Order: sequence, then structure tokens, then C-alpha cells
Amino acid sequence: MRKYADVPMSLADACIVRMTETATNPIVPTTDADLRIYRRHGRQTIPCVMPR
Repeated sequence: MRKYADVPMSLADACIVRMTETATNPIVPTTDADLRIYRRHGRQTIPCVMPR
């Protein structure tokens, strides 16, 4: 969470990021566009499915 101090990261967002780091092929269904900003393992984007 310290890494993204300038971006509002909630505890729920932090948990989602961490869960994607522990899963083999994660895909997160979400409406939260902030998940596009966060990175897992430092560099990888979080695979998200968002409604248009």
C-alpha cells in the first residue's frame, strides 16, 4: 500500500492485488478502474474483465 500512497488504495484493493499474486492465472471481474493502475509482482498488470 505504501507503493501507491498517491493513489487511493483500499484494503480491499490491496487484498485483490495480493490474491492475484498467489493465483496461477488470475482474472478479476470488476467495475473498479483503479485496478488498472496497480501492479502485481511489481510489474505485471492485473488481468481484469470490466463492463464497457
